[in-house]
Amino acid sequence: MALNRKNALFAGSDGGAEHWAVLASLIETAKLNDVDPEAYLADIITRIVGGHPQSQISALMPWAYAGSATGVA
Repeated sequence: MALNRKNALFAGSDGGAEHWAVLASLIETAKLNDVDPEAYLADIITRIVGGHPQSQISALMPWAYAGSATGVA
């Protein structure tokens, strides 16, 4: 986590720092829920690009993936 804080210093702008914080939060939450962060992010990005409905955004949260056999639902 200390490395993350150090890297966040170079976000470039307030907007960049906010995006960094969202991404870092998703990665750490995935880790806390025993989900592979790389596979998780690849899957949710694919689903969003594929037209995942906004009304079902809770299905994309890391804890929704926890407990699946592969770590990614």
